[in-house]
Amino acid sequence: MQTIMMELPDDAFSALRKDPIEFAREMRVAAAVQWYAEGIVSQGKAAELAGLSRAEFLAELHRRKVPASQATIEELREEIHGG
Repeated sequence: MQTIMMELPDDAFSALRKDPIEFAREMRVAAAVQWYAEGIVSQGKAAELAGLSRAEFLAELHRRKVPASQATIEELREEIHGG
């Protein structure tokens, strides 16, 4: 596993009322949710990046009001009609 170091303003932690460990976890989850919402990563990969189980990631999507399904209406129609 790789480690990433970031420099943040001194008041970044207090702005979100989180200690550095909570802040880092929140950033990890937020990034994974965003990348999933943009269609960059799959649901399973996003859960892995967030450090969550698939069920926990689905709950996080719900909490953040991000749709769990990224399929378009056209893709769903094609799937239903076989083609």
